Amino acid sequence: MVRRTRLISRATAAAATLLLTTGPVPAAGAATPGPANPTAKRLNAYWTPARMAAALPAPAPPTAPTTPTTPTTPAAPSTAAAAPADGPRPGEFIPPSRSFDGIPPVGTFFWTDAGGTGRTCSASVVHSPDHDLVLSAGHCLKGYSGTAPERNLGFVPQYHDGLKPFGIFPVRSNGVYVPQEYYDKGEHAGAAYDFGFAVTEPNQDGERLEDAVGAVRLLTGTGWFHAPVRMIGYPGGAPKPLECLSWTTRWLSDDPADPGTFERIACDGFVGGTSGGPMLVPWPGGWAVIGIIGGYHTGGNTPQISYSASFGSATRDLYDAATTGAPPAAPTS
Repeated sequence: MVRRTRLISRATAAAATLLLTTGPVPAAGAATPGPANPTAKRLNAYWTPARMAAALPAPAPPTAPTTPTTPTTPAAPSTAAAAPADGPRPGEFIPPSRSFDGIPPVGTFFWTDAGGTGRTCSASVVHSPDHDLVLSAGHCLKGYSGTAPERNLGFVPQYHDGLKPFGIFPVRSNGVYVPQEYYDKGEHAGAAYDFGFAVTEPNQDGERLEDAVGAVRLLTGTGWFHAPVRMIGYPGGAPKPLECLSWTTRWLSDDPADPGTFERIACDGFVGGTSGGPMLVPWPGGWAVIGIIGGYHTGGNTPQISYSASFGSATRDLYDAATTGAPPAAPTS
């Protein structure tokens, strides 16, 4: 136990040093902006500081169904296995989070739901050939498959204090990529596929996203254990994002409704709205993303423990589809 505590202390100290010395993959800077984008101009006018501040987290999916208790299905006795564990373990150290102004390649989506309520989810810019790709949770993006009705969907990098430092980047029509397995299985049975990409249009000044803010690298197939990890997310209604320095471990689901193996991370204060926020590791020249808040119980039922679907071949295949212009998946019904 003493050895583990020392290792955690060293990892935390290393993370603090890297936080001060490592930045995002720099923006190209020399790219010439294209023509002004009228869609981005419209969204920029629509998403006023008041509307952004009032936006609520994406609605939670319905709880997975359970077997009802009937006369022929008696209630489980008190000696039955414990309910699925989702939250901190007794005595577990929970690294604190802090509010800050954010970093350019991490931001938040804003959109209006079918009832006109403003919604928000966290996301990050990942490096791509066309400099236009955003990574978030599948449960945040799945409602925008195909040519879904326009509901003011746009990405605001480094949003804080009602500001849009780089403007707003509309999501392209037919530009949302979520795994077919997630559509088919749903948020719970498909928890292992809870990730998605959105292809953006230039902002109101004609700048491509990655040219304006830089990007993080997408890593797949790196396993579950990472340290140090910098997690960033936007709590719904908060003026600034949160960041936390921690580490990820392997979590084998104990809930049959949400099957799979996930990354687990302890960080305090990550509530609704932080879904889709990146889990970052140091990478030459900046940061790389190894997970996003989502997956098991769509990211966790407590503010202290978060989860991510494992980034493997399915994530890489989805990235390839998004960056080559392949037709995106869609609900089958």
